[in-house]
Amino acid sequence: MKKKKPKPQPPRTRTMASLDRFEDGLAVLIVDGREQTRRREELPPGAREGDVLDLETLTVDAEATERLRTEVREARERAMKDKTPPPGDFDL
Repeated sequence: MKKKKPKPQPPRTRTMASLDRFEDGLAVLIVDGREQTRRREELPPGAREGDVLDLETLTVDAEATERLRTEVREARERAMKDKTPPPGDFDL
């Protein structure tokens, strides 16, 4: 009788969240398109809006954060392509 080889397990995916904003003592995270809150003190020191966090370790993933910032910057540039900015001196 032959032994069956165990099926290889797919690599475990980490649950990531983007830090959307702070409200009072809470951090509002976006996880799979949904808002989730955590106490601000649970986050790593220095975490800021726009950072990508690994929810298992509650650490900032610097590479994922930079990728997200690049994606947002490129999407903003595509959206503004061939458009004249409104008059005034302000930056969003």
